Amino acid sequence: MKIIRRRGLFPVRSERRIFSPRTVKGESGCGRGPLGEKDCIMRFSFKSACLAVALLAAGAPAPGQAPPAALGGVTGRVVLVDFWASWCTPCRRSFPWMNAMQRKYGGEGLQIIGVNVDKERALADEFLAETPAEFELRFDPAGKLAEAFGVQAMPSSFLLDASGAVIATHFGFKTADAQRYEREIVEALAGAEEK
Repeated sequence: MKIIRRRGLFPVRSERRIFSPRTVKGESGCGRGPLGEKDCIMRFSFKSACLAVALLAAGAPAPGQAPPAALGGVTGRVVLVDFWASWCTPCRRSFPWMNAMQRKYGGEGLQIIGVNVDKERALADEFLAETPAEFELRFDPAGKLAEAFGVQAMPSSFLLDASGAVIATHFGFKTADAQRYEREIVEALAGAEEK
């Protein structure tokens, strides 16, 4: 297969079907192109590895790395730090979920901190009037905290364990993944109880 040009980190290939997810005889994946199914799976793994390297190079905290000091004292509790903006459509879906998580697990040691990155506070206030938050809010109009965390998308969430180390990151919010996000919170809370 011939690479016709590069866009960002990843090559754009001339065969369209390589990038179109499809099912072939009950198997999920990207189909069988000239390079075959196995190569396609390897390419997605390579793509994921490249994305991880790019995020780390941009400054995103690696799992196990302590949070920036600008976040304040968050040790002793499991903390979900969520960066959001008024223009962010997935943020409108994540707020009800975060409200539910705060109600459900707040008594067990979970603290959710929503960090708004709008330059104008009025925009954040309009968003909050329509989509209220039942968790702690911080405002970062200069983007210093977002930069310290290496935020790449809206929303971006960072789960910190009770020692303050980043143990999971999520870019974007998908309701289909909400159970997995909750499972990570539950595991972090269980780990905090064991210590």
